Amino acid sequence: MNSLRDEAITVLLVEDDAPTLWRLQDALAKAGYQVRAAGTLTDARACLAQGAPRVLLTDLQLPDGHGVDLIRETRRRFPETEIMVISILGDEESVISAITVGATGYLLKDATPDEIVRCVRAVASGHNFVNPSMTTYLVQRTRRIERFTRTGPNALQYEVTI
Repeated sequence: MNSLRDEAITVLLVEDDAPTLWRLQDALAKAGYQVRAAGTLTDARACLAQGAPRVLLTDLQLPDGHGVDLIRETRRRFPETEIMVISILGDEESVISAITVGATGYLLKDATPDEIVRCVRAVASGHNFVNPSMTTYLVQRTRRIERFTRTGPNALQYEVTI
């Protein structure tokens, strides 16, 4: 089996805060990833025009748009690209909207460089990763959906309590 370095996994890193961009870029490069960087939605679209990365690692709040739009566009154009969010936004709406349009991972920016590399590796391997503090949103949302779909005259008599 090839190592991560042998596979030359490309990551498109989209982050507008320069110190954060440098920190993430350094951690990923040291782990053997080929990193392309963009600081805006426009720059990210230009990078995507050059070809699909294996992993898109994007912030949500960009100076010229929202990362959710980039996620949606990338998922539509490059379904094989794995998409991971790294953001300071950890609220339910941000997490659910990013995952709904195609993100397969979500991490908060306070993660250590090792955690970031580990999560990108997991997502690049086809696994999902969501910051543990956000799993509550996903479980509660799933339970609400389950309760909604299991009601009605022909439904099973089943209710999940939160």
